[in-house]
This record gives sequence, structure tokens and C-alpha cells, in this order.
Amino acid sequence: MKETVKVGLIQVKCEESVEANINYTFTKIKEAAANGAQIICLQELFNAQYFPQSVSPAGYELAIPAESSSVLKEMADLAADLKVVLIVPFYEKAARGVYFNSAAVFDADGTCLGITRKNHIPDGPNYHEKYYFVPGNTGYPVYETQYGTIGVGICWDEWFPEVARILSLQGADILFYPSAIGSEPDHPELSTRPAWEKAISAHGISNGVFVAAVNRVGTEKEMTFYGGSFVSNPMGEILQSLTDEEGILIQEVDLKEIDSTRNLLQFMRDRRPDTYELLLKKEAFRTPSNV
Repeated sequence: MKETVKVGLIQVKCEESVEANINYTFTKIKEAAANGAQIICLQELFNAQYFPQSVSPAGYELAIPAESSSVLKEMADLAADLKVVLIVPFYEKAARGVYFNSAAVFDADGTCLGITRKNHIPDGPNYHEKYYFVPGNTGYPVYETQYGTIGVGICWDEWFPEVARILSLQGADILFYPSAIGSEPDHPELSTRPAWEKAISAHGISNGVFVAAVNRVGTEKEMTFYGGSFVSNPMGEILQSLTDEEGILIQEVDLKEIDSTRNLLQFMRDRRPDTYELLLKKEAFRTPSNV
């Protein structure tokens, strides 16, 4: 396995037509591969506009079964044809009435290495995901691809340091975070983009890994997505980022930097998991002494 790998992130707008989004994404995948990308990641729920803006049973009709989806089959074939690793986030129908926010990982020979299901499900104005998604049950798998060992956290998962740490402990060299994040309808004056970029790139520092976050762009009904897809190194430096317009980001990373960074910042050596018991308790907040 080579120590250098070219990461490709595809940041695009989504139209109302699912078929048009799929065809457009196929074109962009081919473009990224033609420009040298070896591991290509799509944005969260790549084939549709962000339907959790509102609550409606009609949204369930967008879900597809992993085993029999023609779209995922085409993605597998495309990965094999282009000899690239593809991370494909999609709305998964796992059983009647059971739906996950998922990402399938296809190796460069078209093999499906597995599926990651989103664990942390947000709920708030225009982000009504608890209505649509069951919390994931796959844990935090890592995937040994032909171009490197990777981990995937889907959107809200990317904010939680525990996710990054678990993926890194299992050997992931690059953490991929497919996202759909933009305007906050109850705080129209606020952009979370700076916090988003800082929080996620900081995982690279804490764990000595590369981070690749990909977001969508454009206005969909009441929301505008700010893009900003980026790749950062194990010191948290942004190597390259996109604006709030469509684009393909291709960045070569040298996995040897993980060794040199971890040898300098010995977070893995100095961990004290024996003192972290409080992290395993859901209700760990301090109880006021006067109660």
C-alpha cells in the first residue's frame, strides 16, 4: 500500500429530480477520478434535496434498500471501472418502517466493504431527522481499502470527539464526514461554518489523522447550504477547502505524517481510559448540592 493517496470530495447542488442528481453525481465522480482522485466521498443523502426540513410521510418514499438498489449497484460498478474507492451516503430502507441515514463504502474493485449508519440523530428547526432516521446500529466500523484505512462519520456524528477517537483507535488514517449543513432558521444571522470547520479539523489534532469533510451547496426551500468542504492534516491545518459554490476538491495526503505527528503529540500513548468512566453514563451532569 502506498503512503500517499489522493482524496476527492464532491460538493454540488441538489435539484428536485432524484434521477438528475444521480446522473450529475456520476459525471462528477468520473471527473474526480480523471483528475487523480483515489478515494471519493459524496455529500450526505447525495441523491435528493434535504427532505428533513419538514415532517411528512412522503419523505420515507426516498429510502432505498441496500441489497437491491440499482443506484448502489451502479456505484459499485463505477468504482470498479474507475478503480476508485467510493463513499456513497444514502437513505436506507432496512425493513418496513425502519430507515437509516447510511453510507456504503465500495472498494476500488467494486466490492462493498460495508455500511456505516449514522449514530447521532439531530432534531431542531429544519433538521427534523428523528422523524426519518433510526439511530445507527453498526457502531463505528473502519474500512481497509486498496488506498488506505478509512472511517466514516455522517454529519451530526462529525461534531462528537468520541466518534473520531473510536475510529482512530481502530486504525483509520483518514476520517470522512459527509454532511448536509447550512443555515439555522431560528438564527438567520448566524453561520456555523467557522465552528464546523474548527471542531472537525480539531479531531485531526486530537487523534493524529487526516480529516475530509464534504458538504452540499445551494438553496433548497428554506435552507441554504454553505459548502466549505475541506481536507485537514494531523496538525489540524486546512490543506484545501472549497467556497460556497459547486466544486471538486482533490488533495494528496501523505500518511507518513500520521507517524511524525503522533510521535510529537503523544495523545494515544498518554490516554487514561481507566479514568473515563463518567463518559459512559448518559446522565452524567452534576447534580446541584441543594437539591
